[in-house]
Amino acid sequence: MKAVLGRVLERVRHEESGSAVVEFVFVGILLTFLTLGVLQLGLALHVRNTIQDAASEGARWGALIDSTPADGVQRTKELITTAVGEQYAKDISIASQQWMGAPATVITVKAPLPMIGLWGPASSMEVSGHAATEVLN
Repeated sequence: MKAVLGRVLERVRHEESGSAVVEFVFVGILLTFLTLGVLQLGLALHVRNTIQDAASEGARWGALIDSTPADGVQRTKELITTAVGEQYAKDISIASQQWMGAPATVITVKAPLPMIGLWGPASSMEVSGHAATEVLN
């Protein structure tokens, strides 16, 4: 009886059937979260670069001699709304200042940083676009 019980316990202790399924699930979950994290990082960088480009384009537009600063803000808002959505074009400001020794138009955009999909905390990302202001001599 003791020998039979010993063989059963030995077999149960060394039995590994089903462990491959569990390992596959654990590794699959880990790789899924890793892949989703990389995709989310790519999306956040895409949104940041798009907003940065729109701010720079708006600053160039507002710095033209026949444009007003309000035209630059409007251009920035249009570009951001078209590219990534209206929720990213809510807080846009413009200023005239010296930048690298020359008069410049600076547009600053404060927008949410996408954390889950395109949603994230408001005003957590700030980018600026600079352009030399055209003047008549």
